[in-house]
Amino acid sequence: MRIVRRLLLLLVVALPATVFSQEPAQPACEESEKECAAKALKDHVVTRVDFWRAALVKPILDRMGAAPPELVEYLNLDNIKNGFPNRPHAAKVTPDFRRDVHNAIAEIPFEVRQLLSRKLAGIYFVEDLGGTGYTDEIVDAGAKAVAGFIVLDLSVLAKQTANAWATWKENTPFKAQPGIRLVAEIERKQQNNRKNAIQYILLHEFGHVVSINEKFHPSWKLEAREIPASADFPWFWSSWDVSPEDNLFVTHYDRDFAQRKDVVYYLGAKLPADQMIAVYDNLEQTNFATLYSVTRPGDDFAEAFASYVHTVLMKKPFEIRIYRDDKLAKLYKSCWTEKRCLQKRRMLERLFN
Repeated sequence: MRIVRRLLLLLVVALPATVFSQEPAQPACEESEKECAAKALKDHVVTRVDFWRAALVKPILDRMGAAPPELVEYLNLDNIKNGFPNRPHAAKVTPDFRRDVHNAIAEIPFEVRQLLSRKLAGIYFVEDLGGTGYTDEIVDAGAKAVAGFIVLDLSVLAKQTANAWATWKENTPFKAQPGIRLVAEIERKQQNNRKNAIQYILLHEFGHVVSINEKFHPSWKLEAREIPASADFPWFWSSWDVSPEDNLFVTHYDRDFAQRKDVVYYLGAKLPADQMIAVYDNLEQTNFATLYSVTRPGDDFAEAFASYVHTVLMKKPFEIRIYRDDKLAKLYKSCWTEKRCLQKRRMLERLFN
């Protein structure tokens, strides 16, 4: 799913040339041919588990590298389908970036890496993705989702520190206005570096991979009208409902959280900055861990997963500070010690137990 379905390790040992074809791949559709791209994406080779079998048997830290040509083709088709102007290409990974990604993963709790061992086909690097990160499902011969791959845009991540990236991300839903600013902190000063930016972005994408074929939420490939009321997704139903007439996912809180439908990350702010405080006040009346969680069911789980691992298992900070005329007007912190997030915390505790 991106850090829009796109959010946002490294190669210590590169995948051998025999694992993937090294011939350059070009999308089979022209820039404006969205229907062509949608058709080409269906049953694409990178969505099949057979393509990834060699990667899936490797140790977690070896399942990574420059994106193979087939994956580059898939990403370009997806961008054409969704109207993104970006045209991804495989990235060349520098030794220092490799070291940062390797260390970011090595520091993640063992429980997380264990959950990923059967499902993560790898982490692959491109440039000009159109977002920080991307995760998608891989299916078996019976079309059952069984695994996932992650793509990261190296050019976006190369110069980011943790707090700079988080601050940029959390400002994207809001139109800038004088005298109002939002600052995000996900690392203390001495740990505010690129490695920890990569780590938090990966935790979100890992959440998407972990959720595949589990009872947290429906597949992100399904539309709202395709979700039956009897579907067994306890996490999903704890926050979300389906509006089949409009083909929309809606939350239990929409009546009192009027701004929720206008919370849009990365694609163009809809909310004026002077609504920041009201938005976060309303968020505190929900069971969502972060503001990004309210955008769609898949990101609800991925954000909660990342936040829980980061703040509870790894004991790191998460604070959103909103300033009005340089005075602190709102402080938002992790919800995992609060009653409002207790039900979801218990589900995460069962996952890690």
